[in-house]
Amino acid sequence: MPAQDTLLLALDQGTTSSRAILFDRDGTPVASAQREFRQHFPQPGWVEHDANEIWATQRATIAEVLARARTSIGRVHALGITNQRETTLLWDRASGEPIAPAIVWQDRRTAPLCARLKAEGREAFVRGRTGLVLDPYFSATKIAWLLEHVPGARARAERGELAFGTIDTWLAWKLSGGALHVTDPTNASRTLLFDLHTADWSDALLALFDIPRALLPRIVPSSGPIGEIELEGRRLPLAGIAGDQQAALFGQACFAPGMAKNTYGTGCFLLMNTGARPQASASGLLSTAAWTLAGPDGPQRRYALEGSVFVAGAIVQWLRDGLGVIARADEVEPLAASVPDTAGVHVVPAFTGLGAPWWDPEARGAVLGLTRGATRAHLARAALESIAFQSADLLVAMQRDAAEPLTELRVDGGASANDLLMQFQADLLGVPVVRPRVRETTALGAACLAGLATGYWPDAEALTARWQVDRRFEPAMSRDEAATRMAGWHDAVSRVRTGRE
Repeated sequence: MPAQDTLLLALDQGTTSSRAILFDRDGTPVASAQREFRQHFPQPGWVEHDANEIWATQRATIAEVLARARTSIGRVHALGITNQRETTLLWDRASGEPIAPAIVWQDRRTAPLCARLKAEGREAFVRGRTGLVLDPYFSATKIAWLLEHVPGARARAERGELAFGTIDTWLAWKLSGGALHVTDPTNASRTLLFDLHTADWSDALLALFDIPRALLPRIVPSSGPIGEIELEGRRLPLAGIAGDQQAALFGQACFAPGMAKNTYGTGCFLLMNTGARPQASASGLLSTAAWTLAGPDGPQRRYALEGSVFVAGAIVQWLRDGLGVIARADEVEPLAASVPDTAGVHVVPAFTGLGAPWWDPEARGAVLGLTRGATRAHLARAALESIAFQSADLLVAMQRDAAEPLTELRVDGGASANDLLMQFQADLLGVPVVRPRVRETTALGAACLAGLATGYWPDAEALTARWQVDRRFEPAMSRDEAATRMAGWHDAVSRVRTGRE
């Protein structure tokens, strides 16, 4: 079949659902399919997933998207995977069965271990090697917890009987029938076990967390000849892997240093391309791998600064499912827009602690500033504004670290469709917020990585040419007013921080 008639398949395995999207040569989605799966909360602060359910839902979306596109697997040129990062799984190499539920990135059970390592003075060493902070968010302490608490796990791991993976690794394993035990630098760099400077697993970090090297997958390029998988009886190249936020950075065509994107999903993630070398942060942000492209002259590595908000779109789910303030998620914007402001109400959604730049895992959420005149509309508006406030904190910190000032912020994710939120974000930041025509940028990034590796697109310039603007939100609030609003937010945050004086 001529290459121009083929499609790229992207698997987008997220925190609450598994998706599959087919893209054409213009980078336009042809069809998509999505299946939600269950969230498990066995104890306060614990979040788990059933890895077999993740695989079942992801596998079902592949058949469904082909049916919706009225095509067959024979028309698929290559496959790319993007995934929720840090979520940690151990499985038996022989049977392929998980030895315990996957520990989700939101899970906070390892906060005591992180606190102990900080007290021992280990954080500077960890940060220097990995670009990360010691926080339960990342994978290493989750692996250590599983090895300690699952009977026999440590002995089996040391004998080489178990495999560790983030969800990209799990999907590659399942798609290849156990032939591929791989991950890419973007996912590896979120484990606390990957040295950003050597681009490899670190023996010193493995020793610190007491994790056997035999558990670890092979690190492959984000875009390159990763291996073959089998779908519907046909073998396909798996040619792209990237964690969801780095995939979105790539899908937003942020190829030049200084370009940035913010993804509004379950969490909120702001990434800025910092070029060919890691950029250390003095502002509580993370240094991370952005992507690695395989090339004839060796790997082309790019890095990013990242700030993470743990609760973004999830605040809307809480309004719907936890409080019953709305019946459907799409009701939040008109409800919030029915009042001119929040009447002094602030929602600080620290349900699983505070991320960058605060890094306070013990902080908990609060609703502040309530008066008798406060209504559910004020609460809805305050909840939406909390997403923009948290993102503004990240951008201010990022501007302190970055070599070049930000001139615009590219946005994606489900909540980027909310015009009220996007305008408020531009007002707080003082720079335009730009929403692309194709908002499925996470899946698009995975498809682009796979397409570049297999010649579907010739180069990054071809991808830049296909990126198109849907709407540009210009700042309309005075800088004095924005500063006043941010000061009110910071006062609210100070009231939930456990480290406050």
